[in-house]
Amino acid sequence: FSISTYNKMWRDAQKDLDIQLRREREEFLQPEKDRVKVFKMLAASYIKYMQIFRDLETAHDQLVHQQKRTAIRQVLDGVIGRILEIKKEMVELEKSECHYIDNILEDLKLLPEDIEVPVPRYFIKENLEVLQQREKILDQILLNTGLQTQKPVKAMTLEEAVKVIQVAERARQGRCRAKFMKKIYLAEKKERQTKPQVQMGPNPDDAATCIQKVWRGYIQRKKTEKMREEEMIFLGISLPPHLKATSISQMHAGQINPVQGEVQERHKEVFIKDKLRETEGLHIKETLQDQIGQCLIECRHIVGKFPDYPTEKAGGSMAILSQKTPEQVAAELAAKQEMALQEKAQKGKKEKEGKGKKEKEGKGKIEGKTSQKTGKKKEEEGWKMAPSNFLSIMEEGNSQYEAIWQNRDEGWDFLQDHDPELIKEEKRKELEEEIRVQVDELMQQKLENLKLAVDGEKSNKQKKGNKKVRETSCENSGEYKTFSALCQTIDSLYEELVEEGLLIKARTVNLTDYVGEYSYLGTTLRQADTEPMPSLADVRQLITLYGILPLGSQTVHEKAPVTKALLLAGPAGVGKKMLVHAICTEAGANLFNLSASNITGKYPGKDGLQMMLHMVLKVAKQLQPSVVWIGDTEKIFSKAVSKADEETSPRRLEKVLPKFLKALKAQDRVLLVGTTNRPFDANLKLFCKVYQKIILIPRPDYASRFGKYFNSVLWKHTILQNGGIITNLLNISCLAKLSDGFTQGHIIKAVQDVLSELRLLRMTRKPLRTSEFMTSLAQHDPVYQEEEETFK
Repeated sequence: FSISTYNKMWRDAQKDLDIQLRREREEFLQPEKDRVKVFKMLAASYIKYMQIFRDLETAHDQLVHQQKRTAIRQVLDGVIGRILEIKKEMVELEKSECHYIDNILEDLKLLPEDIEVPVPRYFIKENLEVLQQREKILDQILLNTGLQTQKPVKAMTLEEAVKVIQVAERARQGRCRAKFMKKIYLAEKKERQTKPQVQMGPNPDDAATCIQKVWRGYIQRKKTEKMREEEMIFLGISLPPHLKATSISQMHAGQINPVQGEVQERHKEVFIKDKLRETEGLHIKETLQDQIGQCLIECRHIVGKFPDYPTEKAGGSMAILSQKTPEQVAAELAAKQEMALQEKAQKGKKEKEGKGKKEKEGKGKIEGKTSQKTGKKKEEEGWKMAPSNFLSIMEEGNSQYEAIWQNRDEGWDFLQDHDPELIKEEKRKELEEEIRVQVDELMQQKLENLKLAVDGEKSNKQKKGNKKVRETSCENSGEYKTFSALCQTIDSLYEELVEEGLLIKARTVNLTDYVGEYSYLGTTLRQADTEPMPSLADVRQLITLYGILPLGSQTVHEKAPVTKALLLAGPAGVGKKMLVHAICTEAGANLFNLSASNITGKYPGKDGLQMMLHMVLKVAKQLQPSVVWIGDTEKIFSKAVSKADEETSPRRLEKVLPKFLKALKAQDRVLLVGTTNRPFDANLKLFCKVYQKIILIPRPDYASRFGKYFNSVLWKHTILQNGGIITNLLNISCLAKLSDGFTQGHIIKAVQDVLSELRLLRMTRKPLRTSEFMTSLAQHDPVYQEEEETFK
């Protein structure tokens, strides 16, 4: 598609976003008592945001213009965060992770595939070089430690080498003989044609016809090429003649790779910023000094003395130059003085306050009871949407689009190059902030000199500050000594964790490889008061929403409702480990394996365990995003340890895991993922405290196994992926019916057993038959419905 197609897609997505934001202001501000109506409102908003998300993600991936991509990225992060907020409200409303909105999709004339949660491609593309370098380092460490071996090069025997040489030599001789025979044939043909021509001579009419044919063909080709060029110029695909002076290398530099374009733009941004510093830096500095000086003098005329200069935390000169009159500044200063006097008075009356505390506690209890009553009244009033952290981001991005990009004429910008004026505006703000810091230091010194000269005051802040710094440094010196033993470089910690097998290499598995369809009977089953099992498509969506999206975007992880720990529960063979590897592949995350079987004999004792978790946490935070995986996690919280598991001591992590999760802050893109096939063996109270979200992974249903009208079905996908060819002799419907109760792992194992190297070679002569797969599948034990029901 052309650039105009993706510009239109962006424009349509921004229009839909503007309409959706207006709709939210009208609907979500008013409390609503009808829960069914609330869920319909939330579901409609979820679907609309998902469509906007898909369009913005495609436009961001395909557009080349870096400033457009930056603008789209801001809105894209806001939309992702808003989707997670709405999902949280829907879960709290329905008390279920899976939602069935078939009726709403039918009204909107949409398919379930239209609301499939996409994984933004910039998660990997923007960090591709870092991920490739990290993978090389990991492979090298694994090779050095012997944990990974290079693929051995098969040495040929003498007989095999002779056969290869014989085949090549015979083929060469055959080609030479064919060329020789062709020359003889052409020579004989030429002799036969020249004899009659010598006797009779060429015909003038035939010669004229031949010349006309060649000339007319040449003229028509020229006209066609010209018409094609004009059409390409009209469609905006090709350059017009007056712009063809630009070299082809310049065109490719702007279009081949967006990542290369970003690097080029960074160099241009630095150049523009340096130029602005030379031309406008002095003027900005002088104006800031004049404004701050004028404000300080006005404050002294009103108050009678110079005010204290705001600290960096308070905003520095920004607090002085905020849009306030001198009277307002004076009122604020007077309020601060009153607060200081009140604090001194409170310090002198500590004893009286201590006596009055008991009375206040009694009052607090009464107030607590009244607040509970008011909370119940609010519930009776109706549901109201919680405040959002992303509406302001989307509104800012929307206003930026309307101001800059909406009515922009791009007929001249065929190469989609950056706009220097937009870069100047951004860099001018950055330059002002840098200069403001320098001006604050100068004006602070000037203000102290003025106070000494005019008011005769001395500022003791610096001395007090130095004392505090010294005190804190002395207090923390003991802690630093104990902690210094653990302070190693990230590279050494990374290497040690790889050598110990705690940091492992994730398999390259995409989430789209987890094949499965939607449950089209979900709404019907809920109307009959039976909770349906989640479908494989629901599992894909939950993994994307709770695992991949927060790990991939820093803005989303900091502001959205994020899950720190995720549990994947289901029978053996349903793809739990595959989903863990898919999270790492899609988000570009490191994978740490803290399963009980993997940490046996490593870092023994309580101190060793703390040391191990400290190392994992430090590397995971530094090289985020990271996934910490615990396989068979029910053993950590088991009610009673079996004799077979006593050697591995699986309950080592039971008391430490809550502390591990508490150490994770909003800016740390680290996710704890547990997998289990026997969650009912664990102490559920402790289990549910650690894992905030539990995703149940079921067996594949009939639609996922067969799906006549769908491309992504399990049997068909697995056979084709392993090199098989599907013919009429292979009855997929029969396989899907007979494989009811078998997991994805059983089906994949059966296909791999059948499609051996020898069987693939015989595929053309002997097509695949249904009976071959059934024989292999019968060797496995199915998962019965009673066993699956226990997971509910």
